[in-house]
Amino acid sequence: MNPTEDALTLNPSGRQPTRILLVEDNPAHARLMMHAMREDRLRNPVHHVGDGEEALEFLRRSGRYAQAGAAPRPDLVLLDLRLPGMSGLEVLRTIKSDDDLSTIPVVVLTSSGDPDDVTRAYSFRANSYVAKPLDFERFRAIVRELDFYWSLVNRVPQTH
Repeated sequence: MNPTEDALTLNPSGRQPTRILLVEDNPAHARLMMHAMREDRLRNPVHHVGDGEEALEFLRRSGRYAQAGAAPRPDLVLLDLRLPGMSGLEVLRTIKSDDDLSTIPVVVLTSSGDPDDVTRAYSFRANSYVAKPLDFERFRAIVRELDFYWSLVNRVPQTH
């Protein structure tokens, strides 16, 4: 799936918008998350990929993302655990063990509330773990809260 990007605008804090990489294989969940973010006044650019291998290509700017400008470095990765092929936990472990990528915050956003998944995600240095609620309105509210926190409240290291 080709990445999509919202308009790049300054957010109310004066900071550049948070560039988000959404790693989600369920098209309905991806559309819902991107719709909730677009409704948010922050207007963060969101790139969407559908599996773990594509996420790593995007992050490493390789394969289909090797062309200059095809994959801007994200400020935040929203990562589903249940992905086809390479699992979200494998993607997380790879990101956090790569010196060039390890400082990018990764929020696990998944339907799994399994305590073992939570433990494994944090052992691989996830920055946060959020279980997707089944209720549509609560899901939308959580996406907005994540967007607000990671865009306006949290601070990340400057990249070169």
